[in-house]
Amino acid sequence: MTYDLWYWDGIPGRGEFVRLALEAGGIPYRERARQPDASLVDDMQAPRKQPPFAPPYLVAGRLTLGQTANILLYLGDKHGLAPASASGRYWTHQLQLTIADMVAEAHDTHHPVAASAYYEDQRDEALRRAANFRAERIPKFLGYFERVLDGYGDWLAGGRRWSYADLSLFHLVDGLLYAFPRRMGAVAGRYPKVMALHARVATLPALQAYFSSGRRLPFGDGIFRYYPELDGD
Repeated sequence: MTYDLWYWDGIPGRGEFVRLALEAGGIPYRERARQPDASLVDDMQAPRKQPPFAPPYLVAGRLTLGQTANILLYLGDKHGLAPASASGRYWTHQLQLTIADMVAEAHDTHHPVAASAYYEDQRDEALRRAANFRAERIPKFLGYFERVLDGYGDWLAGGRRWSYADLSLFHLVDGLLYAFPRRMGAVAGRYPKVMALHARVATLPALQAYFSSGRRLPFGDGIFRYYPELDGD
């Protein structure tokens, strides 16, 4: 089966977490919104008994799956991107939901009041939110993942192979390095296992063709944005 992945074109966004799993797993898919005959807005308005709230969503035959963590739970079960045991699958899903929490907080550093308002209209609030994120939330989340790796080894779910949660933590760290380079430069040394995982995923053979292709979109106006005034040591 070839999956249809729907996400806004032009930004990595939450769709990138799904792309990484599909690419690393060697799973055939089409980036539908990048095709000239497709409209994401029109497709979202198409009648479905179980419509997605927002992209990303994955069309698998007659099944439409929304929410990043839910899509990855499905791909993990279907394609072996998570441990085979029930406890391992739920643990990997739990890790993914925790990553999603931090992703939401990272986004809210530059849009703390309203996602529909311009950054410039909420800059003062963003300065306060980003200061708290840098001082408290980055250490809290990365410290948690460091403790997990301390107990499990090279990969978040244990074993000798990555899971989709490892790919997602890689992208999360990548986004933090882009959006908060000064802060990450100051604290990365506290989390050697997290940074080592980031480096391992970056060199996975299954991802090299994707990383070197034009299909991998750069950061910009998405979840992770770089505003110098929001960064700091």
